[in-house]
Amino acid sequence: MSGTLQICDTTLRDGNHAVGHQLGAQDIGAYARAAEAAGVDVVEVGHGNGLGASSIQVGIAAISDAEMLRAAKAELRRSRLGVLSIPGFASIERDLKPALDCGVDEVRVGAHCTEADVTRQQITMLRAMGVTVKGMLLMSHMASAKKLVEQAQLMQDYGAEAVVLMDSAGAYTPRRVREKVGELVDKLDIAVGFHAHNNLGLSVVNSMTAMEAGATIVDVTARGFGAGAGNAPIELVAANLHVEQAETRISLFGALDAADTAEERFVKHVPTNDSVTIASGIAGVFSGFAAPVRRAARRFAVDPREILLELGERRVVAGQEDTIIEVAMRLAAERTPGDLPPHTSADHI
Repeated sequence: MSGTLQICDTTLRDGNHAVGHQLGAQDIGAYARAAEAAGVDVVEVGHGNGLGASSIQVGIAAISDAEMLRAAKAELRRSRLGVLSIPGFASIERDLKPALDCGVDEVRVGAHCTEADVTRQQITMLRAMGVTVKGMLLMSHMASAKKLVEQAQLMQDYGAEAVVLMDSAGAYTPRRVREKVGELVDKLDIAVGFHAHNNLGLSVVNSMTAMEAGATIVDVTARGFGAGAGNAPIELVAANLHVEQAETRISLFGALDAADTAEERFVKHVPTNDSVTIASGIAGVFSGFAAPVRRAARRFAVDPREILLELGERRVVAGQEDTIIEVAMRLAAERTPGDLPPHTSADHI
């Protein structure tokens, strides 16, 4: 590892997936205060899918973007307030500018890993305004290292100050992390980051591998709080950084305290691996699909793992949630009358 590491705590954004986007102002304020005390560099806040995403399709948030941002901003001094903006969910006038008025310090503009061109307008506008802006390549396991470099270079050309690879499906292995992060570090003139999910139980080792490959930005959440099997836990990443004596602002005990605060206040179920989240990682399916896949499996009495494997074969991505029902209905129709579907108990669905 070389250079100062930046820790981005996405508990109050990615973690919102785990509670149906129902984090309230008091919980957000309490955790932002704990993250500040822990010394994290960026506290990312909002609906799980970012600015402007609250909707019937992906979940209606308990409070507005502005209310979330103001609650967090009031508790931050040295830690920076960050948001995620995905063009299609977020627009410049309706979402980004009001967010900046709430005191946002940093915007990460995300797009599917082969569609970086859709971020051009937002990245160029934000840079022209003097806002810190980074690019995020979602579902990055779906593209080759060469393709990711090409897409990241577009973001760099638009003005992004860093590019973060998002392992949206928890499908990476350390070898792939080393390969892809290493290629970006070698080919880009800007910082590289990594956002891990834990579907295959590799979020911490993948995060540490990314740092060894040259990444200087790593995303974490308290207790791994996030969609599906969750993310890289801040407390475990902080512990490993402590052991490695890495140069970072984060405090080990502060990170442990922040994780405790989150579990006491709003982490009702600590994310874990089960047959559904593991199948999701193997299939390379967006972690946020775990809950709707479970619901569809119950509704149509089919195996959720079969749904996930077919979604993976179809290379379905976020925004194509309707395909879950389509696949579940087809699997139900193909079942022989009288047969009991395997693995549809509560333990598996």
